[in-house]
Amino acid sequence: MDSTRQNKISRLIQQDLGDIFLKEMKPALGNSLITVTKVRITSDLSIARVYVSIYPVGTMPVTVDTPEGTKATTQLVINAILTHAADIRRRLGIREGKQLRIIPTLEFYLDDTLDYVENIERLLKQ
Repeated sequence: MDSTRQNKISRLIQQDLGDIFLKEMKPALGNSLITVTKVRITSDLSIARVYVSIYPVGTMPVTVDTPEGTKATTQLVINAILTHAADIRRRLGIREGKQLRIIPTLEFYLDDTLDYVENIERLLKQ
């Protein structure tokens, strides 16, 4: 059960990370639409698990020949996010420095609930 403080910090981090991905990280992450769907923070407020949904639009700055298409582009974007995690945490610290004493360590995970729902719907139609 999350405390009120955890919920407030989770919402704050979710909102700020969404803004960072939208405005500040475009050159590093390409034209992909990145949505922060959920943020879970540990009880000691030291680790934030960030779940992101990625909708690839266009191409990534890094060119890789892959036959998978969209899944490969999504994997490239999540790899770019993981590569720039320290920079993202720094930008988050600049925004939330007055509200949080310690900026939590960010762990990024791909949120695949939409794929799961689509698969269930497809199975139910059969």
